[in-house]
Amino acid sequence: MSDAYDSGKYDREGYEGDGSDAPTPVQERTFAALPPAHGRGFAESWWGRAWLKALEDTALDGEQLKRGRRFAREGRVGAVSVRPGRITAVVRDRDSSTYRSDVLLQELNEAEWERFLDMAVDTAGHIAALLDREMPPHLVEDAAAAGVELLPGIGDLDPECTCEAWDHCPHTAALCYQVARLLDQDPFVLLLMRGRDERRLLDELQVRITARAEGHGPFGSAALADGSGAAGTKAKDRGVRADEAFAARDILPPLPAPPPLPAEPGPAQSLDTETQPEPGVDPAVLELLATDSAARAHQMLADALSPGHEQQSLPACLTPQQDAVRLVANTRPESWIATRLAAGSGRPRAELNVAVRAWQYGGAAALTVLDEKWTPDPESLARARARLAEAWEEGEQPRLRSAGNRWTAVEDGVQLRYGRDGRWWPYRKESGRWVPAGPADDDPAAALGGSSMSDD
Repeated sequence: MSDAYDSGKYDREGYEGDGSDAPTPVQERTFAALPPAHGRGFAESWWGRAWLKALEDTALDGEQLKRGRRFAREGRVGAVSVRPGRITAVVRDRDSSTYRSDVLLQELNEAEWERFLDMAVDTAGHIAALLDREMPPHLVEDAAAAGVELLPGIGDLDPECTCEAWDHCPHTAALCYQVARLLDQDPFVLLLMRGRDERRLLDELQVRITARAEGHGPFGSAALADGSGAAGTKAKDRGVRADEAFAARDILPPLPAPPPLPAEPGPAQSLDTETQPEPGVDPAVLELLATDSAARAHQMLADALSPGHEQQSLPACLTPQQDAVRLVANTRPESWIATRLAAGSGRPRAELNVAVRAWQYGGAAALTVLDEKWTPDPESLARARARLAEAWEEGEQPRLRSAGNRWTAVEDGVQLRYGRDGRWWPYRKESGRWVPAGPADDDPAAALGGSSMSDD
């Protein structure tokens, strides 16, 4: 679609006198002739189909409409000019004669535009939809409830053609079918026919939004904040999709400051009701997951509100096996739920308990150290040995035997594991199994000294 209209300005030649000192801007868009529409419908959007329904319900001669559809399909409609109250094009007949065809549509009066603008700013989704070149049904319904009919009805499309037909002729019908294709791409075409071009409409919406945000309008910032008034009511009833709010970012006022962080996560709703759950659905498990989700959301919000959060790297995504361990560590579920999670983690129940202990000492990093045995490259190995040599005073270092990234003091029943990040993790032997004994430290001696084996 070629659009010769510049929405950012009015050309001086586009003014006509209205009897006042100031010229009235003539709003007009001109669309280049569209190619033939073989094998496709003329309207894909619901509002485009509503436009055609108004035409087809109005025309008295169905044969004329069929000829108009053929003309439009064959590309016989020239450039289409759209201005308030009127659309115009030159249509070429099959004998190569041409006719100027116009279709008139009643403009909205000033009072109707005022009601439409007030209605639109009540719901951010209305503005976002228009910016996304959409006209959702609820926008049209809300406009109708405010006494503003956006879409034409029976008898609203008034034809004029130099062929001098008194009803819709093939030429005006062809023009209407072609305009349906334009409406599919941009509903602002319809709003221009009703009397407002895109730039003027958005400017007027911006004025209202700014006034309300500053408390000058009938729904000031206090009303918006506490949900009172029509705007608050609609926001509570329907809400606004995130993508709609993002699309409207350039004309909406700044967001208010975020609310303070709640002292603790909200409790999960009890699912212990008289209604029997669906087969395979366990309410106790759902309650545990809901509680965990609330706790995680609270922590994520706390992190997001902390200073310097934007400089932090994103946390690594957990595998399902890692997340099963995290869930047991953080929620301490009933035994039968823990058994199910053990199966999900791929570990026997006893090994899951060890993994949970690792998680409590260092999260996913500690879990990786528990599961992974690797051989440091020569440079990493030299660095690790240097750290071990300088960690203890002479004669105090335990006798350590190395294997891969693990240094074990067999006589003492302790072990140090060297992580890929250069930190040391203490382990101790319990019931013939090496288990995590404390958090990591850059100093191997400090790691052993701060571990739970110091309790012995």
